[in-house]
Amino acid sequence: MSPAQERPRGVQSVDRALDIVELLAAGSPLGVTEIARGVGLSPATAHRIVAGLASRGWVRQDADRRYAVGPAALRVGDASYRALGAAAAPALREAVRQTGETANLAVLEGGVMVYVAQSPSPHTLRIFAEVGRRVPLHSTAVGKVALAARPRDTWVELLARSPLEARTPQTLTTVEELTSELLTVRDQGFALDDEEQELGVRCVAVPVPVAALEVALSVSGPTERLTRERARAVVPALRRVATTLADPS
Repeated sequence: MSPAQERPRGVQSVDRALDIVELLAAGSPLGVTEIARGVGLSPATAHRIVAGLASRGWVRQDADRRYAVGPAALRVGDASYRALGAAAAPALREAVRQTGETANLAVLEGGVMVYVAQSPSPHTLRIFAEVGRRVPLHSTAVGKVALAARPRDTWVELLARSPLEARTPQTLTTVEELTSELLTVRDQGFALDDEEQELGVRCVAVPVPVAALEVALSVSGPTERLTRERARAVVPALRRVATTLADPS
């Protein structure tokens, strides 16, 4: 008998419901048959669980009768982000102390990155990314780091969720260019936004290994101060801070 079969019936039901919510949170809206296939249930069982989740607002049905994450799950996600941001505050201040630039924490949500915490640079000329702001994956260092942490076969799907807009002349706007860049990011363990999101701004990011989330830690600054050489030089400090974020003990 498998471990799942040995669990009490109520626990199995919770597991199945959470499997469905996590499946929908990780991708595009799905029909009941696709959900059933994705979590290994019969269509009838999947439909029954989805109906229950929909009645509580954990999933919602769109005009095409496909299901997506609902407002109840989003509220829990927002609370999780607030808690993560509050817990990260000391580490972000340490990142500012070691680099002199504004430190940010961002989380992958669907096809964008969401900034959940920030600690500002002490310099008069500094870069701001408002908490709650959503930014593209393809033109940001935090987005590249989060994408590179995911299986390669998911990159195209995530990038296809929104146009690869040329935010500046430096932005990479083809899947081929981005795939090459992401392989480099994966190999070196950090990513650069070299004026790809905003002219005059450079950003460097490293991954934060947090369970069930793609989280990135970055610092951003004006290009004349945060040169390419300086950005690469602060990576070891960022990695040390990211380690403390992943394991506060």
